[in-house]
Amino acid sequence: MLGGVLACGITHAGITPLDVAKCNMQVDPTKYKGLKSGLATLIREEGQAGIWKGFGPTFVGYSLQGMFKYGLYEVFKDQYMNLAGEELSNKYKPAIWLAGSASAEVFADIALCPLEMTKVKIQTSPSGTFPTAFGAALAEMSRTKVETRYPFGSLVPLWSRQIPYTMAKFFFFEKIVQLFYTHVFPEPKDTYSKTTQLGVTFASGYLAGVVCAVVSHPADTVVSLMGKPTNKGKSIGTIASETGMITLATKGLGTRVLMIGTLTGFQWWIYDSFKSSMGLGTTGGK
Repeated sequence: MLGGVLACGITHAGITPLDVAKCNMQVDPTKYKGLKSGLATLIREEGQAGIWKGFGPTFVGYSLQGMFKYGLYEVFKDQYMNLAGEELSNKYKPAIWLAGSASAEVFADIALCPLEMTKVKIQTSPSGTFPTAFGAALAEMSRTKVETRYPFGSLVPLWSRQIPYTMAKFFFFEKIVQLFYTHVFPEPKDTYSKTTQLGVTFASGYLAGVVCAVVSHPADTVVSLMGKPTNKGKSIGTIASETGMITLATKGLGTRVLMIGTLTGFQWWIYDSFKSSMGLGTTGGK
């Protein structure tokens, strides 16, 4: 759980500027046309502080999410393997990875949702229309909860974004690690140095992250659009049909692939570095 806090809190907070640009590209694509121009527009209009909006709720929200995502994944994976027994567990390893990660993410998103809603509102509200300080933003979200549907109004789109994302993240990570140790480093995993093992962890995490970004992008765009004032009170289906599937699937995708690939690579690297330092070894293998 502590490894998950370090892995998710630090990485998500560290790329806040990319997240601010991506959210604004999704919500106002005519004004924010690309990553570079979007960041330039934000800095020009709001200064350096403009690209770090939402740092507080991002750090706290994703630390909580990481705690449950990684911590409960280990718990559920163990539980499901014990339930299935040794023979079935080995035969249906991918099913165990998928079930464990999906179960963990259900709880992780409940912890994340109020803070994610606050983060999106801070990042996508026009300058001066919504408080950017963490405490003031939480108070404002609570005060306007009828309009903003705070604290759990975005839970369903969050689940629809994060559960497929996490299943892809853990499944492809475990699978790519397995392929590395089968084809590239065929000797027993323990014979390789910690540096090599953590290199495999980072590469596998990065590649898994690229797949995740594509899988979960449409739902991510909907979550961002829900924070837009003109979409107040609209259902998820209405927002999706008005925007169009092509736009939902592609707007801001390049930025998100870069963001999530790097993010996932570093998350697994931090998580496995922490596990190794505690004497638990790295995740995955043959």
